[in-house]
Parts: sequence; C-alpha cells; structure tokens
Amino acid sequence: MTYRVTLIPGDGSGPELVEAARRVLEATGVPLEWDVQQAGMGAMERYGVPLPDSVLDSIRANRVALKGPITTPLGTGFRSVNVAIRRELDLYANVRPARTMVGIPRCFPNVDLVVVRENTECLYVGVEHEVIPGEAAESIRIITRRATERIVRFAFEYARAHHRRKVTAVHKANILKVTDGLFLKVAREVAADYPDIAFEDLIVDNMCLQLVQWPQDYDVIVTPNLYGDILSDLCSGLVGGLGVAPGANIGDGIAVFEPVHGSAPQFAGQNRLNPCAVILSGAMMLRYLGEEEAAQQVERAVAAVIAEGRAVTFDLKPTRDDPTAVGTQEMADAIIAAME
Repeated sequence: MTYRVTLIPGDGSGPELVEAARRVLEATGVPLEWDVQQAGMGAMERYGVPLPDSVLDSIRANRVALKGPITTPLGTGFRSVNVAIRRELDLYANVRPARTMVGIPRCFPNVDLVVVRENTECLYVGVEHEVIPGEAAESIRIITRRATERIVRFAFEYARAHHRRKVTAVHKANILKVTDGLFLKVAREVAADYPDIAFEDLIVDNMCLQLVQWPQDYDVIVTPNLYGDILSDLCSGLVGGLGVAPGANIGDGIAVFEPVHGSAPQFAGQNRLNPCAVILSGAMMLRYLGEEEAAQQVERAVAAVIAEGRAVTFDLKPTRDDPTAVGTQEMADAIIAAME
C-alpha cells in the first residue's frame, strides 16, 4: 500500500533538512506519497496566518505527518505553531528518545532513555496576561486528572511494548502542591495497574542532577509539559546534541513526527546542518506505520555513517571547524549509500 503523508518543510533550515530526510525515507522503498503543506513564517507571509486550516485538514485526512522545525517569534508575534498543532489535533504524547551512538563526540556512554511529555496543558495553554502593564504579568498553569492519567498510562504502555524496565514520573510537588500534587497522585494510581514495570518519582531539579551524573539509570521518564520540554533537551545533550534528537507527537490514531531542535534560521540555505534528527524522526514515523524493517534500516544506516565519522556534518566532528565536515545533503547521500 502507499502511505499518504503530510509533509511540512518548516522554516529556516527546515526545508533542506526535510528534503534530506525525504530522500532517505524514499530510499527504503516504502511507498510514500507526500502532501506538502506550508506552516510558519512562510505561511504567514503568503496567507496571513502561520497555521492555515489546510495544514490541519491535511493531517486529519492523512493521519500522519513529518514536520520540519518552525520558528516561534520571541516575546511578540504569533503563538507557537508547534503548540497549536498539538493542541488542535490532541496530540497529547510527545515522545523524545535519547540514545548513545558510537562515533558521536561529547556524549555519555550507554544512554538509552525516552522522555514522554504531556503535550496539551500545563503553562503551554498560554493563558496569560499583564496584571500591571510593563510591571507584572501572570500565567495560569493547568494540570488535569484526565490529561495526567492518559500520559502516564501512555508511558507505561510504551514501556511495556518496548520491553523497558522502569517509568520515572517527574514533578515539583514539594512546592506546587496542588498542580504537581495532582500529577503525582494520579501517576501513582496509574502505576499500580502495571506491577510488571518499576515505578519511581523524582522532583524535577533532582531529576536534572541525576541525569547528568547517572543517566544510564533511567529508562522512560514521564513529565508535565514544561518539564518535559526542558529535560528532553538536557537528554539530547547527553547523547550528542539536538542534531541527533528525534521526536513524535502522538494522539489517538494520529501522529506528527518532528525533530526536537529549532529552525536555526541563521543557517538557512547553507547546507551545513545535521539532518539526522529529522531522518530519525522519519524512522519513528515508519515504525508507527508498521514498517519496522525499514525503520531499522534507516537507524542502522545513520548509526553506521556516524560511527565511521567521515561523511558527517561539523557538529559530529571532534572539532567544529574540521575542514572534512560535509553538508546536509552529502550526509544524507552517505546514509542512503549505507542502506544499499
């Protein structure tokens, strides 16, 4: 069968990274038909809105999308398109794996963990206002039993399906006794339904400490929205950086796959950036579609190219000014060749 997939190139460096990933995914031989849709800064300039209805309609129709990074203006301008897509499609589970690969400089050995982040509430609902203009502002943080229960259950089901041993719930219930207190209470209730999987909880600041000292001790980490956003970047740093950090946003029968990193507009059009995060997000998409063999083929090829260390971008070289570093498309070519 042919899979029809919404393809969102994104902003900044996104289009060239997505093009590299598209070529790698097509090289697997899995029949993919791309429904290209524009969102973000380019869509704002062309349509007057950063997230046209056609983008959401396409994802709803196809039920799966591969998305490049999209720029979110700082402080002013339109709200995050990424957050809007997750909210509008109820993509409640943000899944971000972090795994050590041989050949990546500046990484911890033997890390293999997954951050499962609640994706629809917490501070990211964006309910905020100025109390005193220019002097004081207020943001409302929302935690619900429903959202907490389904994300924690998702984490345990993910752990069970992927033969993982432990789920760690992250919170700040010692201070935020009502909101994080609810998150922790519900997490403990759900954990009781999974006696075959170990469970623990950690305060978020302690979680940061543990991750930079003993990351190998952790497996599946489940968090409210804000903590998961922060911790997943930390975990990406443990294994070599955002250039190798894939991600997925999953709801009930619908999913959008995207890298953890941003759009890096300063590198747009330079053919310099590491395409692996988008490529590995594409591998996660293939696995979601049931194409396990193709997903493994892509992951093995990426790992082989990185381990060899020859045809890799500057961030994967021992020094960032290494003259032997290759460009985005050249690294994609090497990955395709490693699949043959």
